[in-house]
Amino acid sequence: MKSKFIYKNNLRMLVIGALILLQPQFIAAQSVEILDAKLQKSFFINKEFPGILHPSQQSKISFQIPGRVASVNVDIGDVVTQNQILAKLDDSEISAQLKQAKARFNLSKQILKRIKDLKIDGHVSDQQLDEANSEFLTAQSQLEYFQVKLDQTKLEAPYDGLIQGRFLDPGSVINGGAQILEIIDSRFVEAHVTLPMEYISKVELGQIFKFKVSNKIYDAILKRIAPMSSSGSNSKLAIFQFDKFITPGVVAKLQLQFEEQAAGVWVPLKSLSQSDQGLWSLYTLKSNVVTKDLVEIIYFDDNYAYVNGTISNGDKIILGGASKVVQGMVLDSK
Repeated sequence: MKSKFIYKNNLRMLVIGALILLQPQFIAAQSVEILDAKLQKSFFINKEFPGILHPSQQSKISFQIPGRVASVNVDIGDVVTQNQILAKLDDSEISAQLKQAKARFNLSKQILKRIKDLKIDGHVSDQQLDEANSEFLTAQSQLEYFQVKLDQTKLEAPYDGLIQGRFLDPGSVINGGAQILEIIDSRFVEAHVTLPMEYISKVELGQIFKFKVSNKIYDAILKRIAPMSSSGSNSKLAIFQFDKFITPGVVAKLQLQFEEQAAGVWVPLKSLSQSDQGLWSLYTLKSNVVTKDLVEIIYFDDNYAYVNGTISNGDKIILGGASKVVQGMVLDSK
């Protein structure tokens, strides 16, 4: 009798458990977050590409002629203006030669004038006039030559800029072409950004883009696109010019945004659960009953995904997805 009683009691417990499992599951609606689905015809993609800022111009400048460096008037970090004299060579020898050339020029000019006057009266021959004219032209050429040489003893700034490097000091004897200073353009900078080929068609020359530099936003114009990237990969080097000077060498992040035509809805990533055949599922609430919808991810960023599928406009999406609810669960609104 005792064993039969235990058997009947266990059977009763199994039946009660089964009935409990078959009953609809209820959960308070207030315990889950719900988002209304809003279908769109298109969406915007935001991409960020890092680049390095470079000066628009950068030159290592030198004297064209050999000589002894007499003075260097600037140092690293100095701001200079176009045509400012930055350094000089000892010009004593060239100055002396220039004085001699000036004297010879003035003498030949006077002689030529006298010969021409005498020629009018017929006192000199054509040959004498030709010789005087030749001497004058030679003296003039020599004067111009030494004037150029004197100018070459002065090293001038090719543009407004900053002194980036200084390589020699006064007293150094140099050959022509020896680097004296390095200067960078202080008016503009450029950002060199490597863009994958798939994005090249989405940008246009002359278009203005936003860049983020040290948490500040700047405008820059796309000036040119190089045929190949510096790395030689399947991408191109895009060069953007800023209208102001920013310290070269720092990272500038291109903020690229473009529109894609595709119907869908933005949903939080936490509302999605992986399903079969590359699809994803999310849960919506219809008449207080949890329904499972299958969707395809078109695009996603850090926290949201753009999806399309069986979801409709106005559906109430349950945030948290499978971690919060299961299909068929009834949400009690009380």
